[in-house]
Amino acid sequence: MSAADQTLLRKVITKLGEAPAYPDRAGPGSILKLAAASYGFAPGADEVTMPTGFDPHAAALFEALVESAYLVANADGEFDEGERAAFEHVVLSACAGSVAQRQVHALVDDLNDQLAEDGLEKRIKMVGRTITKPEHAREVLRIAGLLAYASGGVTGDERDVIERLAGEFGLERTVVDTTLAEVAHALED
Repeated sequence: MSAADQTLLRKVITKLGEAPAYPDRAGPGSILKLAAASYGFAPGADEVTMPTGFDPHAAALFEALVESAYLVANADGEFDEGERAAFEHVVLSACAGSVAQRQVHALVDDLNDQLAEDGLEKRIKMVGRTITKPEHAREVLRIAGLLAYASGGVTGDERDVIERLAGEFGLERTVVDTTLAEVAHALED
């Protein structure tokens, strides 16, 4: 990986861990990071009781945020081991230690199986069922856009998946344009 690629990945990771810079709303922080904190508390198979701090709604939100980016990453039909390793690294780094590597790896395994079994359209609908708040919907688009830029920019196939996600959330196409422009601008800094 070139130095430019590593610099871009570091910028993407930093932006994923920050609150979105929406001019119309100030948030408490990165929704990905906040949801990851709860997801990281998910009980393992051997645990009998749930530890405090686990919120199943926040965990579902985390999974939907990661799945949306995963769907965009798979838009071109290719997701090799190198792309997967980079994807997992970015998610882990953005979560700042809230989620274990084994958890992200297992989640990506599950997402891979679900996409193969259900197909893209059904997975987009499933993400749409989980994402019910407008601010979460917009954050899904921002995260998906950031991860698309990490691989060198948003391709036509990736943009199509982002637009289909936006449509599932009931968002206008202009929201996609605005969000992707904000992502591009944020990565220029």
